[in-house]
Amino acid sequence: MTRIAILKTGAPPPALGAVHGDYPAMFRALLGDGFAFESFDVQAGEWPDAGTFDAAIITGSSAGVYESDPWIADLLDWIRAAKGRTKLVGVCFGHQAMAHALGGRVEKSDKGWGVGLHRYAVVSPEPWMSPIADTVAIPASHQDQVVEKPAEARVILRSDFTPYAGLAWGDDAISLQPHPEFTPAFATALTAGRHDRIDPALVGRAVDSLKTADDRAVVGRWISDFATATSPRAALS
Repeated sequence: MTRIAILKTGAPPPALGAVHGDYPAMFRALLGDGFAFESFDVQAGEWPDAGTFDAAIITGSSAGVYESDPWIADLLDWIRAAKGRTKLVGVCFGHQAMAHALGGRVEKSDKGWGVGLHRYAVVSPEPWMSPIADTVAIPASHQDQVVEKPAEARVILRSDFTPYAGLAWGDDAISLQPHPEFTPAFATALTAGRHDRIDPALVGRAVDSLKTADDRAVVGRWISDFATATSPRAALS
């Protein structure tokens, strides 16, 4: 069975977590059966041995990769050490952490909040992208963005709002700015709960957008296929 480590770098607001589960639970629901998951609370100093897993998923967080918390520096070191030993998947903060650790740059965007259902163009079709799609619509919730990609990374998803929405390194590391693990119900509640921090008009548009059809299932299938392809761990065994 494919073994996946989930590096939990943050948590939903407690009231929402009680209803919708934590981030590892969301990824388990997205990817479904056929995987053996193990979660690691990296803020508490829990770290997987990358070489013993087929893939590792780095979750979202309210933190910024440029902040000085010791666990963030440890995470960046872990990413650099893990690359090539297991498949890496980063989502939102995880996407930014991978880019930052591997030579890119992340900033709080002057474009403001990206919330609601965002549509991204697929600019580099990959072997694990089945079914094939020209665009995908996925929930987003972020202020920070990758503003300079690592030299070795190629762009796989983009939008006008988020030019570096998806990155890939070789065939063993990918990262995504949007949240395929967020259900519309969770994304709606999360966004609506930030009305004190986000322009209410933007919140209203974001909530309305989340009522339309999304491509979470497609992207979940992509991540599953990416994780189950021949892994660095299998290749080295």
